[in-house]
Amino acid sequence: MLNGLLGKKIGMTQIFTSEGTVIPVTVLQLGPCVVVQKKTKEKDGYNALQLGFEKLVKIKKVNKPMLGHFKKHNVEPLKYLKEVKVDNPDEYSEGQEVTVEIFKEGDFVDVQGISKGKGFQGVIKRHGFAGGPASHGSKFHRAPGSIGMCEFPGETPKGRKMPGRMGGDKVTVMNLEVVKVIPDKNLVLVKGAVPGHNNSVVFVRKAIKARKRA
Repeated sequence: MLNGLLGKKIGMTQIFTSEGTVIPVTVLQLGPCVVVQKKTKEKDGYNALQLGFEKLVKIKKVNKPMLGHFKKHNVEPLKYLKEVKVDNPDEYSEGQEVTVEIFKEGDFVDVQGISKGKGFQGVIKRHGFAGGPASHGSKFHRAPGSIGMCEFPGETPKGRKMPGRMGGDKVTVMNLEVVKVIPDKNLVLVKGAVPGHNNSVVFVRKAIKARKRA
């Protein structure tokens, strides 16, 4: 059975339970996704479905190899593609739509997205360094400090925490609880925050090891 969908992060809000408890939730618009291609163990070495999400407004943005790929499987060109492993791809047909109804309230999901890019940052913001004294005359405030060694081996070790590009990485937040599913609007509300800015693309799958978050 298919256990994941592509979608977009709409934003955050809050809802109230019947007991009056407020729950912060992220609103995700998942699907409808289209089955573009079926991959089988006999032909490709593994069982999977290639899902497509969001129709393209301008077909000119698709290159010829991808146009041929969509034409071969009788599917309209789509903006985003993602493979999802399944046990039996024959349960689905190419061109079939998959909706948020594969999720239900109480499920636990893993949400994968691209974190917000923050540009080039120093070690205090990027790695949480404490920095030096802030008073006058210190001459050491937000600098990284020593990064190497003495005469031997006289080099900077790999993995040293230094200033650099921050954010814009693929991040997966695991075991988020599905609080509410609204099928007619393709919306899923999950408890807590997910990576990425509003309207960014996310991939949501049922949690591999579902457990109650503390």
